[in-house]
Amino acid sequence: MRVAVVGVCASGKTTVTEGLRRRGYDAYVVGQEHSIIPDLWRRSHPDHVVVLEADLATVRARRGEAWPEWLYHAQRERLAHARAHATVVVDTSGRRVDETVQIIVDALAAA
Repeated sequence: MRVAVVGVCASGKTTVTEGLRRRGYDAYVVGQEHSIIPDLWRRSHPDHVVVLEADLATVRARRGEAWPEWLYHAQRERLAHARAHATVVVDTSGRRVDETVQIIVDALAAA
C-alpha cells in the first residue's frame, strides 16, 4: 500500500513516514508544501494520502520563533488539494509520534 505523507514544515512528515515504514507501509514524503502544483502528491500514484497538520505555535516551537506566519499560511494553502483528497488528516500539535502513527494506521485499516 503506497501512502503519500504531506504537511506543513515541521509537522512531522519524515518521522511519521519512518514510523509507517516500520509498520510495513510503502510510505513516502511529498514536498507538497513547497509546490505550486496543487496535485503534486498525486504524481506518484498513492493509494492513500495522509495530511499532517500542526498549528503555528507548534511549528515555531520545532523550527524557531522566527518562522514566518505568511509562509505557514502559504504552505497550508498549497496543501488544500491534498487535504480535500486525504484519507486521514491528523493534527500533530501536542501528539507523540507513536500516537500519530497509530491514528493513521487505524484510519488506513478502516479505509
